[in-house]
Amino acid sequence: MNIKNILGGALCLALFASCGDELDYREFSNYNKDYVFKNFDNTVGFVTNIYSYLDYDYGMIDGGMQASACDEAEYAWKSSQVNYFTNGSLSSKNTPSLFGYYAPIREANYFLAHYPECDFSDYKFNKDYKNQMVRFNRLPYEVRFLRAYYYALLVKYYGAVPFTTEVLTEAQANALGRTPAQDVMTFVVKECDEILNHLPASYAGLTDDAAAGETGRVTKLAVLALKARTLLYAASPLFGAETAERYHQAALAAKAVIDSCAAYGVSLGKYAELWGTDNWKAKEVIMARRIGDLNDLERRNYPMGVENGNSGNCPTQTLVDAYEMRATGKLWNEAGSGYDPEKPYEGRDPRFAMTIAVNGEKNWPSYNAAALETYYGGSNGEPKVGATPTGYYLKKLLDGTVNISSVNGNSKRHSWVAYRLGEFYLNYAEAMFKYSRSADAVTPDLPMSAREAVNVIRSRADVNMPALPTGLSADDFWKKYQNERMVELAFEGHRYNDIRRWREGASHKDIVEMKITKKADGTLAYTRHTVSRIWDDKLYFWPISNSEMMKHTGSGFTQNPGY
Repeated sequence: MNIKNILGGALCLALFASCGDELDYREFSNYNKDYVFKNFDNTVGFVTNIYSYLDYDYGMIDGGMQASACDEAEYAWKSSQVNYFTNGSLSSKNTPSLFGYYAPIREANYFLAHYPECDFSDYKFNKDYKNQMVRFNRLPYEVRFLRAYYYALLVKYYGAVPFTTEVLTEAQANALGRTPAQDVMTFVVKECDEILNHLPASYAGLTDDAAAGETGRVTKLAVLALKARTLLYAASPLFGAETAERYHQAALAAKAVIDSCAAYGVSLGKYAELWGTDNWKAKEVIMARRIGDLNDLERRNYPMGVENGNSGNCPTQTLVDAYEMRATGKLWNEAGSGYDPEKPYEGRDPRFAMTIAVNGEKNWPSYNAAALETYYGGSNGEPKVGATPTGYYLKKLLDGTVNISSVNGNSKRHSWVAYRLGEFYLNYAEAMFKYSRSADAVTPDLPMSAREAVNVIRSRADVNMPALPTGLSADDFWKKYQNERMVELAFEGHRYNDIRRWREGASHKDIVEMKITKKADGTLAYTRHTVSRIWDDKLYFWPISNSEMMKHTGSGFTQNPGY
């Protein structure tokens, strides 16, 4: 799919219906405008299809997560496209493309252009007519959110992008130039402000709405979350000059998320609840993208040596080093940390064991009774083809109860968390620090300091890490903040983009692997191995593929610099 998907014309729809407590998928068929906009179910199905493009990263780049395109992870299979981002091969000829997001944008524009023509008068004597009309009258606001959401995604990866809110002909679409990123983000924020009060905080308590009880649809909290994240990106140096007022607005928007979550019963729960079959029910989840029952994520990332396990996105020692010692709150190489090089994984931040599988670990996955052997020559280690190059395997996001063996195989529900409260405490901390230039400062409209916001995250029930102290210098706090963000949001699709929006690509390009060997006496030796990766400032944005470049006649449609 490409930008021509914003064209008008016949509709090819993957129709979805609202059913039970979630969005229910149906087969796709061709329908004309009259069919879609004269039937409640088909109209709702058209909108729900726009939801079906919501992003998630279970291996979006040829099996590789974005984590493997930065210092969080290393993809075990060198042939994957994700390695283009670290080995210098990324180009307009060798690049994944996200221009498929113009398909839902085109459908959103089409819906918003035609929904006023909807005529449901034939149904006015149905007993559910009133409730269906309440739902119908809310759909345009859901669609406006989704359109803004997809534009925000495109800007995040490409910077300036083609932009329209109209249904265009093919010639008009191909003549579009690229609208500056700040202008697109301004549009996103404006849309959020305009639709906010037209959407419920939850569908659970609705009584006069055909969507009562549904989950997965856009809420008031999701709108606030999109606005807050967009403003933080807009304030970042990747998208122009940093200003105090941009960070001020980003901090206020993050505060609005935090305050609204408190008002509507969304609160921090246990870290371990953020993935697994029922993660969409976790206390802090604002919006989750339902994916369905699957085991592909586990097949791609369970350890090599476990039946049908294929290794995949392997956490780096760089990430491991970010997990502080629980007793002291210090990094492994800080004086007085309590780190024991003979027992390198003991006494760490509890989030470490929830995220990363290490040598000697048992019951990963849960049905695997054998201890993992990630040392050289071990059953899960090199030189076995595809074994972890870093010494570690991924646990976070994976469901350890998913069995991929040939005899007892199963699949479990997976849901990608698009927005959760924990992110917005961190977003607030960053924006507040950048605005005030202090870890401890507060203002009348921002009464929580950056340090206090970080400490809320560190004090969650199953983490309980030592609080950051008062009086940290600006440099020390920024390092602590970046480290906390890397740990808390690991493998959730943030680190890759954070490094880029901070314009710190060169500082974080290399990774460290842990090479483990077994000595003659049976003890283990741990050796750090630094891998130098290639960085070029062009990598701050993705290249537009040659196939897309060739389609566009507009003089303003230019390639990103360096490609």
